[in-house]
Amino acid sequence: MSKNVSKYLYQNMDKEAGIQHTFHKTKIVATVGPACETYDKLLELVKAGVNVFRLNFSHGAHEDKAKIITHIRNINKTEPYNISILGDLQGPKLRVGEIKDGALVIEPGDILTFQSRQKVVGTKESIYISYPDLHRDVKPGEKILIDDGKLEVIVNEITKDGDVKVTVTYGGKLLPKKGVNLPDTAISLPAMTPKDIEDLDFIIAQKLDWVALSFVRGAEDMVDLRRRVDEQKSSIKIMAKIEMPSAMTDLRNIINKSDGVMVARGDLGVELPVEKVPMAQRDIIRKCIHRAKPVIVATQMMESMMDRVKPNRSEITDVANAVLEGTDAVMLSGETAMGQHPVLVVETMRKIILEVERTEYPYNREDDLVPQPHSPSFLSDAIIYNACKLAKDTNADALVGMTQSGYTAFVLSSYRPKSPLYIFSKQQSLINQLSLSWGVRAFHYAEEESVDDILHDQHVILKERGFVKEGDVVVNTGSLPIEEHLPTNILKITKLK
Repeated sequence: MSKNVSKYLYQNMDKEAGIQHTFHKTKIVATVGPACETYDKLLELVKAGVNVFRLNFSHGAHEDKAKIITHIRNINKTEPYNISILGDLQGPKLRVGEIKDGALVIEPGDILTFQSRQKVVGTKESIYISYPDLHRDVKPGEKILIDDGKLEVIVNEITKDGDVKVTVTYGGKLLPKKGVNLPDTAISLPAMTPKDIEDLDFIIAQKLDWVALSFVRGAEDMVDLRRRVDEQKSSIKIMAKIEMPSAMTDLRNIINKSDGVMVARGDLGVELPVEKVPMAQRDIIRKCIHRAKPVIVATQMMESMMDRVKPNRSEITDVANAVLEGTDAVMLSGETAMGQHPVLVVETMRKIILEVERTEYPYNREDDLVPQPHSPSFLSDAIIYNACKLAKDTNADALVGMTQSGYTAFVLSSYRPKSPLYIFSKQQSLINQLSLSWGVRAFHYAEEESVDDILHDQHVILKERGFVKEGDVVVNTGSLPIEEHLPTNILKITKLK
């Protein structure tokens, strides 16, 4: 045993030594809001099963976000967890302005006028929309959807003054501040607004683990985000939110330019015909797994539990199907941020996940994720692939990887191995980031004496945590020479003594 292993044995160890808690491989992301923003409430959620907290930068001041971040960091310091923090940028969200008397009833056939020149209290004669180039971008015949698609209008004409005349096709109550979607329109707004740039600076300064970009239209949006992150020498991982039709057409390139992806079904279900959303979700998950990029399924997963103590049966099936499709994580939004039962909804989601994961469903992806000879990482990929295959063939009790960049961990996770997956790294920021990845339990470990010492220490740590015992079979990956931090290039199988 290396001389400093004892300092790793009890880092983030369960309070009751030797007790191994139930572990769900599909992770849970919970949005923080007024219902759960205190230290005690956040800790309750973590104990209920939350792996990642999402901070929605569409709402709240930076000072409030800083308090929440401090609470989560304190949980990581004092409790046996490595909780990740995801900052979600608002993006160019279009909204209706104020409405006279708080609501405007519109009916099919009504003619409305939209404008973006000045903020006015909305009537049928003039309704403000927060999009300066509305009159330049929309064209006659295109749809405009309001309030998550509850209301729909068709553009008739654009006047010389910049007014957009529309005809109501689906009516109802038009309420103030509701979102506007332009599914037929090529939007000229940049992916990052001035508010997003300010929020990104705050997110990087606070050293959050992930940042998500909303309303991604193409890979160039992620390239721009990556440039901004690199300029500040940040190690934060970047995530693309897929919620626009143009993103679906450039999906492969967007995934390649991102560290992770979120299936943002709220706006995606408005921008796309609703019947296309299930297969779009399935396609996004499949492509992310093939590229070893973590993927989150989000929006309205357990929405009925905002004010109820049990979910709808359709919501139970929705969560279960996302797990069966192989998503890395499922996400709660208003259910934890604003709902009446934030802890109960997490516990319920966790029970659904565990029940699905207890089945013999064939998660393992080694048959369709073979290493590609043309890939620059082919040799490393081949080792990782065979590690997963060996773990399966031997029914290994543990599959263990070491990583500095995270690549080995993400690839091992992408195979969705049946054997429990343990990752060791000396990068603490990466330990937290990996809390989003399917099946990963991550540990901080920084010794670099010899391969024998490293593997021995890993086995001792896992034994002390109660994850393995004498007689168990462990498959390890690593790299030599140790001091060069090369991509994974060794594979070892051990029967523990």
